[in-house]
Amino acid sequence: MSKFKILLAIIISLTLLQCSQRSNPTNSYEQPIDLPAVEKKLVNSNNEFGLKLFREINQDKKDSNVFISPLSVSMVLGMTYNGADGDTKEAMHQTLDYGDLSTEEINQCYKHLINSLTQLDPTVDFQIANSIWYCLQGRNPKVEFIDLCQSYFDALVRGFDIYDPHVEDTINACVEENTNGRIKKILNGVINPVTLMFLINAIYFKGAWTYRFDKEFTQDSYFWLPDGSYKICKMMKQKGLFKYFENDAFEALDLPYGEGNFSMTIFLPYRRTDIDSLIVQFNQNNLNQWLDSLSNASLNPNDSINIYIPKFKLEFESGLNNLLTTLGMGIAFDPGNADFSKMYEIKPMDPNVWIDTVLHKTFIEVNEEGTEAAAVAVSEMIEGPSFYFKANRPFIFMIREHQSQTILFIGKITDPNYE
Repeated sequence: MSKFKILLAIIISLTLLQCSQRSNPTNSYEQPIDLPAVEKKLVNSNNEFGLKLFREINQDKKDSNVFISPLSVSMVLGMTYNGADGDTKEAMHQTLDYGDLSTEEINQCYKHLINSLTQLDPTVDFQIANSIWYCLQGRNPKVEFIDLCQSYFDALVRGFDIYDPHVEDTINACVEENTNGRIKKILNGVINPVTLMFLINAIYFKGAWTYRFDKEFTQDSYFWLPDGSYKICKMMKQKGLFKYFENDAFEALDLPYGEGNFSMTIFLPYRRTDIDSLIVQFNQNNLNQWLDSLSNASLNPNDSINIYIPKFKLEFESGLNNLLTTLGMGIAFDPGNADFSKMYEIKPMDPNVWIDTVLHKTFIEVNEEGTEAAAVAVSEMIEGPSFYFKANRPFIFMIREHQSQTILFIGKITDPNYE
């Protein structure tokens, strides 16, 4: 093929690409869903909590990738919240920013969100799966608590045998299935013998861009790192009319998926703007103002914008105990003061129940076709006292006589063979 024909083909391809991007996304992208007032409150609450959590995690992960799912964490804590009472419930209520919402309103809103979000766009695969796994050898959870989680969170409820060596594999297999294989494990290691319950939320998202990137235009390009150095990345490129906003600190771009009910909004700080300083400003009020300011990139309907987005894939994991304690719900992790009497009956002289661990894992891949993302959050409930002795690692032992305190034998076991 002659150089002229190659050049002509490139020009035609670019022209077709530009024309395909000039139309606005669908009406659903232009018009947000009109939620009832009470559900708007819960969405705002979840977002505010998620932004707080994001800011706190970023403090610990500066110059590192961070990726969380506010919906996943808030939903698993929403289930746990139904088992709390007294000061513990109040602390969780404040931390989760539920405001003046009643428990009934919170549960109803979660139920509606699960139903609506998973059916909103037939061209986007979005799934939410909640589950409760309780120990068969422990005390039985209250029927009222289980019923609430089944009714409002559509939670799968299963008992597990603490002595079954495959129980961890069973729970992890459920997580893997509900994240389409993107998160294979949420439990690692032997389950704590005083564990009473795992509350788990899994979210899976797969959406194709409304206007896909052409792989032929993806090429190597520089990406500047926080320390001023750079790396080579795969940079995607396209040209189109997208929602855009800029101010003195950053510019923002909105990329829709499918029919436009879902989108990715990218906030790009200017070179003079410190990204961590910008993250500090991420709260619900500021975010609402910024998102409301998104509009077409130009007043001229025939104009468009060149966009360059790197392909990336990321896995992220974080324990949330310390962060949630900082945000105000430390009492829920306190063995002496936690109150989960709506989850388990606590009789006099019974050991208490509290949250031992909140763990969050996520995955995301962004490429020319679209985005695939998954998240899992788990809240592990245990009962005290938490002191137990399990010689499952190298140990020293002795045989001794008590009257004279004579040591008869002493040894060390690193490999307990028995044949």
